[in-house]
Amino acid sequence: MPLLCILLGMEGTENEQKNDPGDFVYRHPIRRKKVLPAILFIATCMSTFWVGITRWSPLAPVEESLVAGNMMNLRLMALENWQVGFTYMFAVVLIIFVHEMGHFIATLIYRVPASLPFFLPFPANPIGTLGAVIGMHGYAADRKQIFDIGIAGPIAGLFIAVPVAWFGVAQLDLTSAPFGGLGFRLPLLMRWFAEASQVPGLKSADNIVWLNQLNPLFVAGWVGMLITGLNMMPIGQLDGGHVTYTLFGKSAHVIARLTLVFAIAFMVYHQSFMLVLMVVLLLMVGTDHPPTRDDRTKLGPWRWILGLTSLVIPVLCFPPLVFKMN
Repeated sequence: MPLLCILLGMEGTENEQKNDPGDFVYRHPIRRKKVLPAILFIATCMSTFWVGITRWSPLAPVEESLVAGNMMNLRLMALENWQVGFTYMFAVVLIIFVHEMGHFIATLIYRVPASLPFFLPFPANPIGTLGAVIGMHGYAADRKQIFDIGIAGPIAGLFIAVPVAWFGVAQLDLTSAPFGGLGFRLPLLMRWFAEASQVPGLKSADNIVWLNQLNPLFVAGWVGMLITGLNMMPIGQLDGGHVTYTLFGKSAHVIARLTLVFAIAFMVYHQSFMLVLMVVLLLMVGTDHPPTRDDRTKLGPWRWILGLTSLVIPVLCFPPLVFKMN
């Protein structure tokens, strides 16, 4: 059993058929770990609630408390902003949960062994989370099944993220002077939402929303777009990697490598290294998607149309430079 799947909480009995090294039959139900996923889920709720009540500046109030020598400002901040924190927590966790459930339910339909979602809390960054992951025995699925499992998450997540982003953008007012030192760059889709909503001050804002201009639905929608766009990059075993491999076979390896080279060159040219950790992880895991149980399975015309259409998701949802520091 692969080490990654063990670490992500999947145990079971597998028997390899001699006539096909990639064909695994699971004769006993997979025993999924439940305690750790539950703990991480609760921790992510707390983490996103925290960054919400701090207005997406989670370290500043802690520094102020240490300087002042008391925690009174944290208590007052929580009482004043708890509704903002709860709204942000609920919306962003819902987007991530629905995204991961799209993958998970698809694995249940196809009986592909998979772990429960592992949420990744990160209370020290402006969004409070690194998303979530699911461990899966991908070699137990054929080409069509991998396509469906890979595409199900982004489609499900966008079903929630798009309306959340729309309502969040509609509440923006960018006429106030920028304050807070950190700006959220608008991805193309949210820029279209802003233009359609005629957001005040948009033309002079340079498509950047600063800390003092944020609202909880906007940030939740923005995070949903970021996570979806990043996951749909055509690299390795990201969702986009699943889609491009099932569409183009081994040619997807070339696409993945070129995409990663372009990403590194882009970061160096713009001197923006906020996603360098993601690039390092992708290099460690590998850019090439492994074979499915049966790469010869036909996708059919509708999956081809859906797969090719989904390739524009990173263009629409991912802001290349992510943040702007002031």
